[in-house]
Amino acid sequence: MINSPNKKEKDFFGQELILNLYDCDLKKISSAAEIKKFVIQLCDNVIKMKRYGEPLIPHFGHDNPITSGYSLVQLIETSSVTAHFSEFKKSVYLNIFSCAWFEAKKTKDFCKTFFGAKRVTSRLIKRP
Repeated sequence: MINSPNKKEKDFFGQELILNLYDCDLKKISSAAEIKKFVIQLCDNVIKMKRYGEPLIPHFGHDNPITSGYSLVQLIETSSVTAHFSEFKKSVYLNIFSCAWFEAKKTKDFCKTFFGAKRVTSRLIKRP
């Protein structure tokens, strides 16, 4: 994995952080402008990955209140950031995958704070 501080991970392909953020600030998860601000700050300042192109932030899934909401796709030079925002559940389901190392706890804390989540579950997967 690129830039891993753990020498045992030098041959790993990457890592994926999976976050479920619950009881989020409804105004933030219901705003394309806030979601765009989030992904720019996340990539530029937290995981320090170069964004490739503009983020896609469509609002769809309107046939069912559970699926209705924004989705996010931001390509980064080392992979991608994807998320689904459920306004109905006031939740964010976020995946960050990169073949370059990033600090998972710092990333989790940033996401929790940005969206005002009251509860977060996380899982970090190392991909050999």
